[in-house]
Amino acid sequence: MESKNQHWDFIHYFQSAEYSQKFLKKCYEKIGFHGADTKSYDNCYPFMYYLEQGELYYKQALNSPISLQPILLFYGYIHFIKAIVLTEDPLYPETTQVLAHGVTSRKRKKQHYHFLQDEVKVQKNGLFSHFSTRVFHVKHIIGEKLKMEDLLVQLPELEEVFTILLNKPTMAWFNSRNELTLDESLLNRFHMSQDLFKQYIKEKIRGDVSWIAEDTITVPSSSEQLPFRWHMDKDLLALPSIRNEAGSIPEVLLHYAILYNLSMIARYETEWWVELLKNRTNEDYSIIRTFLKVTTQKAPYLLLEILKRKM
Repeated sequence: MESKNQHWDFIHYFQSAEYSQKFLKKCYEKIGFHGADTKSYDNCYPFMYYLEQGELYYKQALNSPISLQPILLFYGYIHFIKAIVLTEDPLYPETTQVLAHGVTSRKRKKQHYHFLQDEVKVQKNGLFSHFSTRVFHVKHIIGEKLKMEDLLVQLPELEEVFTILLNKPTMAWFNSRNELTLDESLLNRFHMSQDLFKQYIKEKIRGDVSWIAEDTITVPSSSEQLPFRWHMDKDLLALPSIRNEAGSIPEVLLHYAILYNLSMIARYETEWWVELLKNRTNEDYSIIRTFLKVTTQKAPYLLLEILKRKM
């Protein structure tokens, strides 16, 4: 696995109008867009600026207090997403509908508010749905309400904090050879027999999977292959053992929804947000802090990998 910081160097390859124009032209020709030559010239500077601004927001977040990080990280994130959308949609933004964030949260938090129980709703229009449809061809989540805990337990880097604070192990781990053995512990966590678990995997898996033994799954690479998730630091795959609808959502969309909600809280729920950071009254603080540390490193890496695969 490459160094966690090499993806920042990768961005700089696109700070050349000539290269970015050729890159976009290749992307547009691949999707059969007839005006690829002209539109790649029109879009090369917006594409470069989205990446440049995204990096600036992330770099600023690294040097900012935690109270400001959700806002900076979210805006950095959506700038990278806009750059990716521009590789798939030469006419972006064709209408004002795609300029909205595409997810909404409660405007006023209820008494005894608990972040893990909060929800965001996916809108029909906006950047979230446009990005998910264009890049991942995911439409089934439009209109869905996504609970924060359901999203967070899908991230393998957060297993330790969920296990320690809530006694809730969230992952079944593959070994370094990308093998997962169906032992009794794993089957008990899923409340399934071996045969039922095999059927479950067969229905859920989107990537390549094979059985090297009666009780062992293997996959060809360590990249995310839903429902399997990838741990960036360990470079290991994991299978979320808490089943929910978020299990079918690519990880970059999970980060989007969580960061959106946290950025809204940091901007508009100042009293709750500052009180959480100062008093640390429950597990919300540790889980949010861990997530922010993870997403600062992992989210831009995942997004820029999407660009890298287009080169």
